[in-house]
Amino acid sequence: MSNPFSYAGKRVVVTGAATGVGAGLLDVLAEIDAAHVTVLDVKAPTGPHDTFLQTNLGDEAAVDAAIASIAAAGPVHALFNNAGVADTQAPATVIAVNYLALRRLSEGLLDHMPQGGAIVNTASTAGGQWAARLAQITELLDIDDWAKALAWVDASIADIGTMPYFFSKELVQVYTMRSSRPTIRRGVRTNSVCPSPIDTPLLVDFRQTMSDKMIDWNVSETNGRLVTAREVATVLAFLGSDAAAYVNGVNLLCDAGFTAAMTTGQVDFSGLA
Repeated sequence: MSNPFSYAGKRVVVTGAATGVGAGLLDVLAEIDAAHVTVLDVKAPTGPHDTFLQTNLGDEAAVDAAIASIAAAGPVHALFNNAGVADTQAPATVIAVNYLALRRLSEGLLDHMPQGGAIVNTASTAGGQWAARLAQITELLDIDDWAKALAWVDASIADIGTMPYFFSKELVQVYTMRSSRPTIRRGVRTNSVCPSPIDTPLLVDFRQTMSDKMIDWNVSETNGRLVTAREVATVLAFLGSDAAAYVNGVNLLCDAGFTAAMTTGQVDFSGLA
């Protein structure tokens, strides 16, 4: 019997793999025999991979060029939309990298993904309050044009009621659920992983934009430590593997139970006072 966790014979695409979770994912994929890994990033990765496409994921033309190059090389069995930026970047860049590029790659490569393929998005617990903004999220998701979507962001982001990064991850969670129906009808699953704060270089940016108090409170209200890049990467790899063959449309929490505690009223908010 074949190993359902193995990536033997599979071609994989990973965005944002120079550092952090993406770099951890390259190591994990190598350990489970991924046959071919293509990386999209602005910086060259040092981890195991076969092809590097230097790509500014905030630029529509660059993303389209990457799609064309990947499609010409052969089928894609797993797409990991992992790249992300924090609110140290401009709102338009945050939405473009965290959501628009993710969507363009997912839809642009779908025709090149065989039955049994998987799209796995790196979302965040920061997107967990999507229900409060579902009307605005749906309005933006209904715009199937990069430039028009950014025009909407420019006109509306100040009135959204949350930080652009949080909103971008809300978009990813809802897009994951919404797109999972058409993709599964093509034999391709779509899911996301939603981590709590991760011990990666990007944490410096999050401490700057969200504050040390917010990050430290979140950590203290879980199990007292940050989740590691590898811990998130292994969950990503699971969702992209045949071991998750009947998992679709799920925003899988990787937060040591923080959201569960929030939902059931067990979180102490005094640390934010």
